[in-house]
Amino acid sequence: MTFLELAEKVLLEVKRPLSSSEIWRYAEEKLYTGELGSQGKTPWATLGAQLHVSARDNEKSPFATIGSRPKKFYLKKLKYDKDLLVEEDLEVSGEVEDTMRYSERDLHALLAHFIFYTMESYSKTLDHTKTSKKHYGEWIHPDMVACHFPIDDIKPEVYDLSMAINESPIGFISFEIKKKLSFGNLRESFFQAVSNSSWAHESYLVTSEISTETEFLRELNRLCNSFGIGVILLDIDDPNDSEIFIDAEQRDELDWETINKLAINPDFKDFLVRVKKDVESREIRKEWYDKVESRESLIKFFEKKKG
Repeated sequence: MTFLELAEKVLLEVKRPLSSSEIWRYAEEKLYTGELGSQGKTPWATLGAQLHVSARDNEKSPFATIGSRPKKFYLKKLKYDKDLLVEEDLEVSGEVEDTMRYSERDLHALLAHFIFYTMESYSKTLDHTKTSKKHYGEWIHPDMVACHFPIDDIKPEVYDLSMAINESPIGFISFEIKKKLSFGNLRESFFQAVSNSSWAHESYLVTSEISTETEFLRELNRLCNSFGIGVILLDIDDPNDSEIFIDAEQRDELDWETINKLAINPDFKDFLVRVKKDVESREIRKEWYDKVESRESLIKFFEKKKG
C-alpha cells in the first residue's frame, strides 16, 4: 500500500476532513500502517508531504483540502454535508492575527519539539544579540541549527569506517523562523534563509501561519525548487500536527567557508564543539541542546496566548 492509498482508505472510513497527522494516528490505531510498502524514519511527515503535493499539483488527485491551520484533507468523490465543510473551514481557518498574541521567539520551543520528535535531531537556538554585525551586515546566521546523529541506526563498525574515510553520516540542518509567510514578506524571508542557511545539508524556512493564495503558493514552490529550501509549517494548537510543507533539497557537502563565518556567534561555536564531542564519544548529551518541551506544555502555553 502506498501513502496516498493509506490516506484514501482512512478518509473513506472516517468520512470527514482530517489533517495528515490525524490520518496517520487513525491508521496506526487500525494497524493499517503495517501494510505500507516502505515507511522510512518519519512516515507521518512523508504522508503529509505527499498529500500536500497531490492535492496541490495533481488535478486528478482524489484529495481536496480545506483550511490552513492545519490543512485538512477530504475525498472529492464523497458527498459531504455542506454544513460540515463550512464548520471545518471555520474551525481551522480562523483569523489568527485577531485572536493570538504570540511572538516569533515563542515558536522556537515548538520547532525544538518538532526537530526532536519528527526529524529525530538535536537543536540549538542561536542568540542573535551575541553576534557582531560590523563585519558581515544583516542576515548573518539562522535562528536555529540542528544535528542528526544516526548513532543508534548504524553498526559501530560501519560508523567508524564512515568517519575514517571522511564520509560522516552526521547531518546538519538550518532553520530560519518567521511567524507568518505571505506575499508581503516572502522574498525578504526567503532570501534571508538562502543567505544564512545554505551551509547545511538541509535548510528550512519555518512558519506558523502561511498564506493559502494560489499565486503565493505557486511562487513559494518555485523559489523552493530553485534554491533547495524547504518549508516547515508549525501548528500552535497541536505540535504533533506540525509538518514539512515542502521538502528541502539534500546536499552532500557542507559549506565550510560559511560555517567558519557563522562561528563568530558563540552559540553556534558551542554547538560545533558539542557535536564534535558527541560524535567522538558516541554518546549524545541532551542537556547541552535545546530543551524539548512536552506536547501538553506547549499546548497549554499557546492556549494562554489566545485573546
